[in-house]
Amino acid sequence: MRVQFVLQEIWIGLRRNLTMTVSLVITVAIAMALFGTGLLVRAQVESSKSYWYDKIEVSVFLCAQTSSNPQCNKQDATEEQKQSIKADLEKLPEVAKVDYESKAQAWARFKDRFSTTPGFVQSTREGDIPDSFRIRLKDPEKHQAVAQAMLARPGVDQVINEKQILDRFFRILGGLQWAALVIALIQVIAAVLLVGNTVRLSAFNRRRETGIMRLVGASNTYIQMPFILEGAIAGLIGGLFAAVLLVLSKFMLVDRVASQMQFASNLGWGTVIAVTIVSICFGVLLCAIASFLTLRRYLKI
Repeated sequence: MRVQFVLQEIWIGLRRNLTMTVSLVITVAIAMALFGTGLLVRAQVESSKSYWYDKIEVSVFLCAQTSSNPQCNKQDATEEQKQSIKADLEKLPEVAKVDYESKAQAWARFKDRFSTTPGFVQSTREGDIPDSFRIRLKDPEKHQAVAQAMLARPGVDQVINEKQILDRFFRILGGLQWAALVIALIQVIAAVLLVGNTVRLSAFNRRRETGIMRLVGASNTYIQMPFILEGAIAGLIGGLFAAVLLVLSKFMLVDRVASQMQFASNLGWGTVIAVTIVSICFGVLLCAIASFLTLRRYLKI
């Protein structure tokens, strides 16, 4: 097979169907970018889960004068109640560690955690966050035992389990992931249809040349190769544009979520590069296979 002839036919096909080729490149770029974004969000969720799983805590907030719980009677928890609660927590077999956090310590930690959102910090005053016991569990799934033991106790305002908060956050990210993948699937179907139409139009425009090649004994592979490579090149260009969009999505979506929500670990560039390579390869294979399947039917006519 002459490489020069194949390259020449590829250039002719892309130039003749420039409008459809551009449409195909844009569709593939959007589809692969959404597909890659879905993979990045999934990787972010899995990375965050594994990072935070053994750091999940249960917080037992004590009664304060600002508490809305009627059991507290608008009074601070007494020292006797605090000592009794701490002693009972340490006796629980599910508990690995118990730390007391005063109002001042809670306020300092709050300011540090939300330092990137000064408006949020300014709307909160010192003393708004009550004293609490921060409990590290041996197994984060056993949080119910701690909650049942502490609720309705004198001096306890409420029990907050961080796992429930994180689960809601991860469900939101999971929803974003599936939304991106569903839209990507729709774009993939559109890309396959565009590939088929582009290849059929290109084959129709060169029907005389392919007819002559068939008469002189050219193999189907020799005739098909320029058309298949046209689709693959269009997929490659679309994949490269998708790579740029994926880098932007890391800066504008994934990293922003990690910094603003304070819940997720940072996603490394190794994962981004791997997802980008997968997206580009998928785009090339998608277009090449769609071209091949379209040509099989055309060459049987």
